[in-house]
Amino acid sequence: MEIVVNAPAQAPKKKRAVSWNTLLIYIVFAVIFLFFSITLHDKGFLQTANLMNIARQTAMISIMAVGMTFVLSAAEIDLSFCAIVALSAVTVALLLPYGIFIAVSASLLVGALCGLINGLFVSKVGIPSFLVTLGMTGIITGITRWITGLQTIPIDNETFTFIFGSGDFGPVSVLFVWMIAIAILGHVLLRKTRFGKEVLASGGNKISAMYSGIQVGRIKLYVLVFNALLAALAGILYAGRLQSARYTLGENDLMMVIAAVIIGGTSLFGGKGTVAGTMVGALIMGMVNNGLVLMGLNIDQQLIFRGVIIIFSVTLTMGHLRKKA
Repeated sequence: MEIVVNAPAQAPKKKRAVSWNTLLIYIVFAVIFLFFSITLHDKGFLQTANLMNIARQTAMISIMAVGMTFVLSAAEIDLSFCAIVALSAVTVALLLPYGIFIAVSASLLVGALCGLINGLFVSKVGIPSFLVTLGMTGIITGITRWITGLQTIPIDNETFTFIFGSGDFGPVSVLFVWMIAIAILGHVLLRKTRFGKEVLASGGNKISAMYSGIQVGRIKLYVLVFNALLAALAGILYAGRLQSARYTLGENDLMMVIAAVIIGGTSLFGGKGTVAGTMVGALIMGMVNNGLVLMGLNIDQQLIFRGVIIIFSVTLTMGHLRKKA
């Protein structure tokens, strides 16, 4: 009789904890938004143009963060995606004279190939993803520097730049459309498909997943390829927005992307991921960057405040991990 009485009493408590952890990222977002809205009201923070500018600046980070959500959910890490961004941007810029379809397809293929190499070393050879992707970062960066000769490659194809970065549909940036499309795709894959469930299971408990018939190695390969594909897309969008490609593209995005994913509630230890939270985390990073610029802070001060906000936000959103430990 005691067991019957105690079991129902614990269930609501667990449900409340999950709901609080899910809502916390949105509370953090609202607090930061209100803070900047009040303090920067006279500097145009709430103007439609500025809000769309935040979305535009956040788009590539958001797209890369969707891919990283899958990687971290599978208990892996990818440090090479920033290098893939640059290589894909350079690839599309070099091949545009042969047509948009060929250039974009080749760029995505290059990204997928990089992800496939990462995935094969992790799933077949058994090398930790941290080491594999760290080594691949050097290789990819070297290739990009070599084929460009450290020069910027200009892009003058107006159709390409409109579709992949510079265009607007009325007041809405085409980059915002890309961001929403990838967010929906990522959310559906992670929450509504067997693949997403297997990603979370593989990251949560590898042994149990294997006994359940899940091919964990194949799942890890797939998430690394998917992440590389989205990094390649981000590189294409960078090229379209900036109307040029350079070997340095994406080199400062590592902290932003991983911070967005972790702030959004995805576990560093695998088994828990949320694309919706990741998007909110990316928007938080975009708001912080935009707000600090409007405040007139120099780059050194921005780095300090950004770091403080990241640590504070991560501490709040990852509190449930300390409780589990």
